[in-house]
Amino acid sequence: MGYEQEYEAFIQRHISSRSGERRGRLERGHQHAEALFLLQVWWPLRGSFSGLHPEYEVLDWRGRSYFADFAFISGPLRLLIEIKGYAAHVKEMDRQKYCNELNRETFLTAMGYQVISFAYDDVERRPELCQTLLRMVLSRYMATAGPAAKRLLTEREVIRLMIRQGGRVRLQEVCEHCAMDPKTARLMMYSLCDKGWLVPVKGGNGVRIVRYELAQHVLDYWEE
Repeated sequence: MGYEQEYEAFIQRHISSRSGERRGRLERGHQHAEALFLLQVWWPLRGSFSGLHPEYEVLDWRGRSYFADFAFISGPLRLLIEIKGYAAHVKEMDRQKYCNELNRETFLTAMGYQVISFAYDDVERRPELCQTLLRMVLSRYMATAGPAAKRLLTEREVIRLMIRQGGRVRLQEVCEHCAMDPKTARLMMYSLCDKGWLVPVKGGNGVRIVRYELAQHVLDYWEE
């Protein structure tokens, strides 16, 4: 089946398994922003709705029901995903609502959930960025099969290390951070350069690479 058929089956499956407010919330609450997230971010990244739950009910620290836009539950991972529009979450939020939101997210973290939020504007206009960020979150938890998948996880960990260090890294730092021998680390850095993620910076003689820097288009994602 294509996306439209999978999407309709996904929504109807969850509606048919619910009753009362949990069903009503899904029928009323699954709006344009949530559907756009599935179309432009989740489906291109995952190609499946397995493990994903729309309008997922949890209790906050007061024992009150709260419906997250989505929950992704897979093994030990319990991820809550929110799509936030500027008007509803900034312009219309007073001090008490702001406090309640922060308290709820902290409480849910204590209960074993990880809460991540995407701006509606990014979902609509920059879905590739949302895919990249979501992929980085999922890669920390999802099991991998085979050397290729493990290599991709290591490459993403190097990117995270460079972001924490202002966009640059030396080969020795990669070796220490990833517990990797210099030859293997060097080959991985060459691969990242070939993919356009990194730029090698050479020393005074123009021969030896002294460090690697994130490519400008990668930096732009994180500076905006």
